[in-house]
Amino acid sequence: MRIKGIQLTLMIGPVFGIPVSRDILEALTSIKVDTHAGDTQSGFELNFALDKRSPLHTLFLVTGGAGIPLVRVVIVATVNGTPDVLIDGVMTHHQVEPGTGGAPSTLKVQGKDLSSVMSYIDFSGIPYPAMPLFARAALVIAKYAWLGLVPKVIPAIVEDIPIPVDRIPRHRGTDFDYVSLLARRAGYVFYIEPGPVPGANIAYWGPEVRVGIPQPALSVNMDAASNVETLSFSFDGTARTQYTIDIVEPTTKIAIPVPVPDIGILRPPLALRPAVALKEAPLPDTSALNPIRAALYGLSQTAAGADAITGQGTLDALRYGHLLKARGLVSVRGAGLAYDGLYYVKSVTHNIKRGEYKQSFTLARDGLISFTPVVNP
Repeated sequence: MRIKGIQLTLMIGPVFGIPVSRDILEALTSIKVDTHAGDTQSGFELNFALDKRSPLHTLFLVTGGAGIPLVRVVIVATVNGTPDVLIDGVMTHHQVEPGTGGAPSTLKVQGKDLSSVMSYIDFSGIPYPAMPLFARAALVIAKYAWLGLVPKVIPAIVEDIPIPVDRIPRHRGTDFDYVSLLARRAGYVFYIEPGPVPGANIAYWGPEVRVGIPQPALSVNMDAASNVETLSFSFDGTARTQYTIDIVEPTTKIAIPVPVPDIGILRPPLALRPAVALKEAPLPDTSALNPIRAALYGLSQTAAGADAITGQGTLDALRYGHLLKARGLVSVRGAGLAYDGLYYVKSVTHNIKRGEYKQSFTLARDGLISFTPVVNP
């Protein structure tokens, strides 16, 4: 499928995707890809026009789930000669909707990224003696090297190494559930980043990366220079909460409330005036944890509500000239003193049809007013 300035490549196959035939590309009517930050799985949806002699009957309807353990789907967008893997995943669901008025039937194929494969089997009970959080995460991810997953695991800020005579951590649930649980305990995120080439993926377990070179600016209210169709912001002054954790003094067994430190040690601020924590609350059940585990739990809960500003918008990729990517920074200009500046891209949805490439997105930041005097175009 070709769109002015953008070429799309679709790869489908058992376990490893291969480029599809021209007949299948001609039957493809639309593509939707959802990419999220955090531990939410990314997903995709393909819509095909289905006639009685279509090879899609063999590719999806017959083979999907019958004798072949998984059907892999890779979607690549090439912009100005640079390929960008939108998603590398597996089919999880398909359905056929009969056509009306002589129109062909529609085949809808849905799926998720490769983290879906990590959700197939429950491994509850496997012991991990004397292993810190990051070591357990790396060991679990290593099982999936055959899918092209390369682990990128960052040790926690404060490591809690369990002593075997005291406790032995055990696996809980599926691999995806357990690795995501470990990430939340450390105040981290876990997701699978497709690319940089088709068939390769990075399984990232670490803090949200809110540093680096920002993507080309999103311009609003700038007449001919505007490159977004819609962009709105909302500020929630009650989003942040100052939490306290109870640390038990070993001699007197008295619980001492200790404020959770600033989340800035996990991620740098993006605004000159971060939102003030108007609420204060104790975190329950922290007195039963050791100080390190209690601190990690406090940081994870503080990180979950640190963003007070949310931006929602849509753009035309052809006018923008690039593909906006989730899990990175982007500049905003033209929105005014309070909302201009750098934002973290929380999610991006790609909506692709013949001759059209739209993106909807969600931005997040911790406060008002940019701390950078100039926004790069």
